[in-house]
Amino acid sequence: MADQKRDYYEVLGVGKTASDDELKRAYRKLAKQYHPDMNPGNAEAEAKFKEVNEAYEVLSDKDKRAKYDQFGHAGVDPNFGAGGFGGFDMGDIDLGDIFGSFFGGGFGGQRQADPNAPKRGASIRASITISFAEAMSGCEKELNVPRMESCDSCHGTGCAPGTTAEVCPDCRGTGQVRIQRGGGGFAFSTTAPCSKCRGTGKLIHQPCTGCRGSGEVRRQRKIKVRVPAGIYDGQTISMRGQGNSGANGGPAGDLLVNVAVLPDSRFERDGNDLYTQRQVSFTQAALGAELDIETIDGKVKYNLPAGTQPGTVFRLRGKGAPSVNGRGRGDQYVTVQIQVPTNLTSQQRDVLLAYAQAMGESTPAPATPVKDFFKKKKK
Repeated sequence: MADQKRDYYEVLGVGKTASDDELKRAYRKLAKQYHPDMNPGNAEAEAKFKEVNEAYEVLSDKDKRAKYDQFGHAGVDPNFGAGGFGGFDMGDIDLGDIFGSFFGGGFGGQRQADPNAPKRGASIRASITISFAEAMSGCEKELNVPRMESCDSCHGTGCAPGTTAEVCPDCRGTGQVRIQRGGGGFAFSTTAPCSKCRGTGKLIHQPCTGCRGSGEVRRQRKIKVRVPAGIYDGQTISMRGQGNSGANGGPAGDLLVNVAVLPDSRFERDGNDLYTQRQVSFTQAALGAELDIETIDGKVKYNLPAGTQPGTVFRLRGKGAPSVNGRGRGDQYVTVQIQVPTNLTSQQRDVLLAYAQAMGESTPAPATPVKDFFKKKKK
């Protein structure tokens, strides 16, 4: 009886001023909670599911909601929605959105992907290792790459030459079949992959012997990879169309080549700039000198100014790494290190003592070999 029914707003757990969106959200939440497929054999959940549908059927209709607000249950026709989905206008509620995660496939009129539409092939990965010099100048490498290619015998159809595939009679080529779920007043349908054709939409009665009906075979291919000058360690080169073949006439995937660059003891790289060190003698630093500086292009001349201090950094413009996109080059920065002489001859020592006296420095004490000092301390 109508007076035994709970208030529809109470059923959905919303207030009487609830908006359409609030009603919709409340309905979706409760429909998921009490759906019969989620509560098999639970009579109480089934009753609540019917109650939720009835409440939403009335409150989602502006005219019925107005009558209900004015007259209560007596103001609406109990035949609408009382049995669940039967005669229930679902409006813009998408059942696939509500229950799609519960079952395999979508609901009712939800669109499914065409199993026979062209599909792009999968991309594959490979790796190469190059020297620092090769990274700076660019190079070409050859790779042996295993990949899936379209079968030459059947041209990717999977059928033996002279035969064709049959359109699956169960799914009519869609790869999906409709399944009735529930029962009574709340029956509905879902879609699932066709078991007869395994979702392909076609049946191959005489498979190709070359590929066993798959339409593709694995082959080993030699592929040349052009490595651009200036490439970084860990960078990936993408080669379009060199991956696995596509299906149903779709394009092939890509070959993704990861490049590992071996370090070079002479150079350190930061972006497109290179950093090196150059040892000079005390005399060269004090008087200045013409130096041969090693770069990735070979040796270049540099005039070291007189009085250069240890740790001084000078820049060679345009002698850094080339930009991988071909737009210019970085610079090379050279740090000066003063080399202190060891194992001086008596003549060299006398010259240095004379220099120290000329500079007003105190005469140094006779040098004691380091090894003798440590032996003395040990004793």
